Amino acid sequence: MEAQQDAAADRGLDKPIVIAGDAARRTERATLALARTRAQADLKDASVAAHRTMLEQAIAHLDRRIASLEIPNPKTKNPKPK
Repeated sequence: MEAQQDAAADRGLDKPIVIAGDAARRTERATLALARTRAQADLKDASVAAHRTMLEQAIAHLDRRIASLEIPNPKTKNPKPK
């Protein structure tokens, strides 16, 4: 029984630690990505110019919101401009 508990505890060490704010950010990002996919599909079928313009603006807005929610990877270093 003790060996099973130790094994279970060891498996938990491999899991990444998720901070509550990061989890909420990931959830919102996933929701926005789904909305963007839907808007992109609607744009593909849109024939009225005003509707196409509205969808293009919505997609641009969703792209900006998604970009603002990106979680930087601490293992990746940003290259410095020369």
